[in-house]
Amino acid sequence: MFENLYFKVIRFAGRENASWYLAGLSFFESFILPFPPPDVMLAPMSLAKPARAMHFASITLAASVIGGITGYAIGMLLFDQAQPLLVEWGYQSRFDQVTQWFEVWGFWAVLIAGFSPVPYKLFTLSAGVLSLAFIPFIIASLVGRGARFFLLAWCLAKFGASIEAKLIRYIERIGWAIVVALVVFVGFYYL
Repeated sequence: MFENLYFKVIRFAGRENASWYLAGLSFFESFILPFPPPDVMLAPMSLAKPARAMHFASITLAASVIGGITGYAIGMLLFDQAQPLLVEWGYQSRFDQVTQWFEVWGFWAVLIAGFSPVPYKLFTLSAGVLSLAFIPFIIASLVGRGARFFLLAWCLAKFGASIEAKLIRYIERIGWAIVVALVVFVGFYYL
């Protein structure tokens, strides 16, 4: 099933309007549950057109951060209306955990979430609910999301299909290892 979907996305990446779909997915994934992460389109598009991988990463980053701003606004202005969806889709406990992380880590929580496999949308909504300072929120989103998308695009453009199988196999471990390294760095910074 996933192999067929993967090859469909590879073929889709060659279309003229594929960048628009990538931007739309990246935008909505940043604040709507349970949208898939934009990596599912960015990776095959970067493999299909390695020369345009950084362009695709730029589109993904810009749309994702704009979506993050939308999530921030929803959290700040419309959380009472959006919260029943968190409960319905089973994200309430994760949202509560994210809220606790914000109280401790603030800026660093957004930066780590932007890079990690943790759903970024929970952090955008939480940042708005807790009124995290807006400019640090944007900076953390740009750095975290940018590192994730550009690293993925660069690896796939540089190493192509030879790295793809390994990347898919180890992506969760790599993501969590980087999160742990960032947490250790932040811990040492504040100690």
